[in-house]
Amino acid sequence: MIKGIRKLFSKENKDLRNRIFYTLFALGLFCLGTSITISWALPWVSTMYNELGFLEIFNLMSGGGLRSFSIFALGVSPYITASIITQLLQMDILPYFKELKEQGYTGRQKINRITRYLGILLAFIQAYAITVFYLHISDAATLLKISLVMTAGTAFLLWLGDQITNKGIGNGQSLLIMAGILLSLPSIFVGAYTAFIDGSFALPLGICLFILFILVYILVIVGIIWVTLAERRIPIQYSNRTATAYGANKSYLPIKINSAGVIPVIFASMFLTIPSVIASLIGSESVINFINKYILYTTPTGFILYVLLIFFFGYFYTFMVMNPEEMSKDLNQRGAYIPGYRPGVETTNYISKTLSRLTCVGSLFLCILAGMPVLISTLTNLPSSVSIGGTGILIVVGVAIETYKQIESGLVSRSYHNRRVRK
Repeated sequence: MIKGIRKLFSKENKDLRNRIFYTLFALGLFCLGTSITISWALPWVSTMYNELGFLEIFNLMSGGGLRSFSIFALGVSPYITASIITQLLQMDILPYFKELKEQGYTGRQKINRITRYLGILLAFIQAYAITVFYLHISDAATLLKISLVMTAGTAFLLWLGDQITNKGIGNGQSLLIMAGILLSLPSIFVGAYTAFIDGSFALPLGICLFILFILVYILVIVGIIWVTLAERRIPIQYSNRTATAYGANKSYLPIKINSAGVIPVIFASMFLTIPSVIASLIGSESVINFINKYILYTTPTGFILYVLLIFFFGYFYTFMVMNPEEMSKDLNQRGAYIPGYRPGVETTNYISKTLSRLTCVGSLFLCILAGMPVLISTLTNLPSSVSIGGTGILIVVGVAIETYKQIESGLVSRSYHNRRVRK
């Protein structure tokens, strides 16, 4: 680690160092923007309904900007939604998108362009809907101005994310999401300190509980890192290569335990909130009471439904992204096979069975991670802002690992290049 830091600050890696500084500067702009509230929304923000429902996860990604209606209130969440939609459309739903997928690099460029335009359109729709439902503004001109500013903020973040990707280090959109989540973390520890030490607990007990809270939080982060890096390596062999007992380079087909990431949690939260939105539009008191009693994930039945939906979307999204039949065809086209299994149906069934088992473990991990904040806030007297676990930490760990790998690979490639130049 220390050796890597020394390499980073050496003269040979000035370009990489400038990329890191550029990334930090861009993230600083994002952090600054999250603290600027839209002036037209100020009279209504102070009286806004505190519970955001499924939008809490988007508020977390935007660094708390959604609750304060900042210029970056939506963050890059509309782009994420647009990406999921375009991925779904590539599954034989629209032949045009499937053709673009099969065109290689050119097709991917067109899909990315469509995703960005769709993301900006969704940003305006989301901004208008959120402003109507949470600020309850009736003036059309004010609604339009707030929606346009929020849409422009998302468009600027998409541009800023591209600049980070091209001129900085790591994936720009992912780093913006990570920065938003990290902005929200200090409030969690401040809330825990207030609850344990300045709260109703005796001072010695409060200090011990606060230390225990920090230790458990660290253990959760370690567990997330372990699960994120864990993968099942299926050995594969190439028909045009000879494999000997000694000295042969073994090839693997790596499959992660949690291939779906946090998408199942987002989908499950959205589906549980749809009945509440419909009930608020209908205005029926009996329907609202039924939803508050049985559907909200803070209730026992709602929590069970929440867990089942995470499992369902975990399997759905994993098998959508990692289609066993396509993986089997890809191995066959490359002249590769899994030892002990014939190419075709047997290979597809084996990959499907392995992926199903891993998805079960990954979905269970997501249920624990998403359920911990709900259970802690329900079973204890801690404020809702204080939670252990959560999908936000999963996003931060995943992005941090990928960024670290990119920096490490950059250091290795530059070191190899410098050695060749000296020779």
